[in-house]
Amino acid sequence: MSIERPVHPDPYTLLPPVPSFTVTSDDVTAGAPLADDQVAEFGNSSPQLAWADVPEGTQSFTVTCFDPDAPTPSGFWHWVLVDVPGDVRSLEAGIGVEGGALPGNAFMCRNDAGSHAFMGAAPPAGDQVHRYYFVVHAVREPALGVDPDASAAVVSFNLAFKTLGRAIVHGTYQH
Repeated sequence: MSIERPVHPDPYTLLPPVPSFTVTSDDVTAGAPLADDQVAEFGNSSPQLAWADVPEGTQSFTVTCFDPDAPTPSGFWHWVLVDVPGDVRSLEAGIGVEGGALPGNAFMCRNDAGSHAFMGAAPPAGDQVHRYYFVVHAVREPALGVDPDASAAVVSFNLAFKTLGRAIVHGTYQH
């Protein structure tokens, strides 16, 4: 039996609009279930992502994964990768491991589970289908101005004022 709650809105429609650009993934198909590699109990691996047609003036990127359907008022942040250099156009699968090699001066802030890593999908058993928004944010500055101990909320606050564009692909998962 599935637990049914009201579906939360797409969180990015609630933000001031910015231009979109293209993000693709070998691992995430828009609106389709995530592969086992992106599920906490099976693979816990960040997906491959590539982006193109970024806004002029982009100096860095922030990459996030957010589940607005988590049974909390604030959703659940699975991944917060900050300060990816502006000339990078892709991330290989699995790069979100704690302590892994990241491009340039990029670093990961804590996810909502408390680690500096990607955490795969992990909705409660029997819960409704959850959406996982993988978002590449084009940033107008070479550094977002946060440190690894910044919460996802602080990162999001900074992104609200420094984002030139946003590219989104979302997958789903139900346990």
